[in-house]
Amino acid sequence: MNDKILVTGAAGFIGSHLVEELLKKGNRIKALVRYNSRNNWGWLEGISGHKNLEILTGDIRDYDSVLNSIKDCHSVFHLAALIGIPYSYVSPLAYIKTNIEGTYNILEASKIFKLENIIITSTSETYGTAQYTPIDEKHPLVGQSPYSASKISADEIALSYFRSFDVPVKVVRPFNTYGPRQSARAIIPSIIIQLLKDKDEINLGNLSPVRDFSYVTDTVKGFIEIFESENLFGEVTNIGSGSGIKIRNLYNLICSLMNVQTNVISTEERFRPEKSEVGNLVCDNSKLKRYTNWENKCTLETGLMNTIGWIKENQTFFKDGIYNV
Repeated sequence: MNDKILVTGAAGFIGSHLVEELLKKGNRIKALVRYNSRNNWGWLEGISGHKNLEILTGDIRDYDSVLNSIKDCHSVFHLAALIGIPYSYVSPLAYIKTNIEGTYNILEASKIFKLENIIITSTSETYGTAQYTPIDEKHPLVGQSPYSASKISADEIALSYFRSFDVPVKVVRPFNTYGPRQSARAIIPSIIIQLLKDKDEINLGNLSPVRDFSYVTDTVKGFIEIFESENLFGEVTNIGSGSGIKIRNLYNLICSLMNVQTNVISTEERFRPEKSEVGNLVCDNSKLKRYTNWENKCTLETGLMNTIGWIKENQTFFKDGIYNV
């Protein structure tokens, strides 16, 4: 019987939390992890022995690998992607191959095996700088970086498969997610790690943008609520808290929670190109609330304290003094 759910990007930040929650709900999970010679399963290492979890290695860019992974599944959560915006300026082609071709591989294999439910992970970066706030799903899409352009392309291909082939696609568009296991590439871990080192000053990029942050458990709950909904096929659905905070104010809040204070320096290497900077992203989550039972349960302060505590206990995962793109 095809009774498994495939999760791509399962060893990563959001993916590993999603796998854990799906297992708690009694699902049988097949987790696709990028092939590596060390047979490392990332954040799944701690639960690799779970009776309902099958881990296999492959590459989302390889159609044969995807086809083999998906053949005995009834549904898929597709999270595998290149997500670092700065690196998309260095290698746009890598984002085309991973984010666009990888999504095509999932869609085509899902069509062949007639999967029942296909979750495609998007990003709020597809909206570009807000033309109005809060941002609903009707907001125009603007590719201000190669990363966001690749995700716009992937989303549109996914929706075209729904319209052209009746492939049961749902596009999930999370705003900024944070929490345990997130890499130093992201702003919140970057701030916390530097503050833990008791430096006289820390280095950040542009402090003016506004972002909408959701704790990872709330984002994962959104994924599952959308997955279980009967009403969101062929549509895009936002996940976000509905509240924005300026990066400078976020920095000040983290300093207050950690009871530290230091100078912050905006360094040129951490700035996006001027026309590529996305100034304001605040989520309109009314569609998600209308069609599901989702609600944002974790406050920013509580989520930050959880994240600070986790990073304090796991500092060896982070390399000090390196700007992680």
